[in-house]
Amino acid sequence: MMKRLFLGILALTLLASLPAQAFDTRATSAWVYDMTTHTVLMDKNGETPMPPASMSKLMTVNMLFEALKDGRVSMDTTFAVSAKAKAMTAAGGSTMYLQESDRPTVQDLIHGMIVNSGNDACVVVAEGLAGSEEAFAAQMTERARALGLENSTFANASGWPDPGQRMSMKDLGLLSVRLIEQFPDLYPVFSETEFNYKNRAPANAHNRNPLLELNIGADGLKTGHTEEAGFGMVGSVKQGERRIVFAISGMASAKERAEEAERIATWAFREFALKTVAKAGVQVATANVFMGDAATVGLVPAEDIRLLVPALAHDGLSAQVVYTGPISAPIAKGAEVAQLVISVPGLPDHQEPLVAETDVAKGGFVTRLLTAADVLRAKYMAPDAPAS
Repeated sequence: MMKRLFLGILALTLLASLPAQAFDTRATSAWVYDMTTHTVLMDKNGETPMPPASMSKLMTVNMLFEALKDGRVSMDTTFAVSAKAKAMTAAGGSTMYLQESDRPTVQDLIHGMIVNSGNDACVVVAEGLAGSEEAFAAQMTERARALGLENSTFANASGWPDPGQRMSMKDLGLLSVRLIEQFPDLYPVFSETEFNYKNRAPANAHNRNPLLELNIGADGLKTGHTEEAGFGMVGSVKQGERRIVFAISGMASAKERAEEAERIATWAFREFALKTVAKAGVQVATANVFMGDAATVGLVPAEDIRLLVPALAHDGLSAQVVYTGPISAPIAKGAEVAQLVISVPGLPDHQEPLVAETDVAKGGFVTRLLTAADVLRAKYMAPDAPAS
């Protein structure tokens, strides 16, 4: 039987709170995520597939990072530049100004894709890893599915406009989280502001991320623009213990994109505060025990529970302990036996495991006898069921 136990205000040190101030973003699609507490702070059409433009280069970068991690290539590996790759410069859009006579290294290409947003660099990587851009795009789509990016399909490596090139803001955000967490040695390239391959760039040597020079803790990731989807951006900002990732699309101009990105970062850090709401090892509730040498067992968090609450909060959150009980003995100290579900107004419920505070051994003969008597008493003294 599933039991729910409502916790009172004193059990958690913090309890009810003011709802978070709603943020009215100008983006048509937005997803904002606090990596520290794994909390979605905003989801506006976040799962809607959109033309991602150059933001989809993050998937090409991920594929190259994975090839480095697997040892299939090294930073010194060189790739050939095809006529198709060189033609991307003449076609317009972002470029690192590659020529067919070049043999750029993987290190060059990483900088070219991230800092210059080079379409030519993406084609070189695609052909170097998969033989053709078409084959690489198919691999990108397959890999996206394996990573849980459910609203992403790829027709090319660069984000060049194509009906088959789609990503949701949530997928872009989740992909960004992966790049940050899985490739900590490579991720810092996203914060570099200049790269000029062989000093060829009359322009385009500067990173387009508008937040990097604002001294607000921004360190990535990518901007994008198509006529269909407008101006978009995937960003990451770290302040103190917290890091947020956001993805937005549908802005009317590069200026509006920069303003909205800064507004979102400011809101995410100023509207929410990181709080410890339950201490490791401190009992928050008890659960009934079946056939044990104790009638109940204390429930405690194995680790401090920290989560975001609205910065202007006062007077408390609400929480419930959920477990299937009574819990059969024996119970080992530290065994996960329940869940603590914490509700914060304006945010998704937060769920954390609770463990047994102590060992509870199986009861002896007298315990079993008394339990059997209780079961029989409950069975035979229960009121008759109504006639059907």
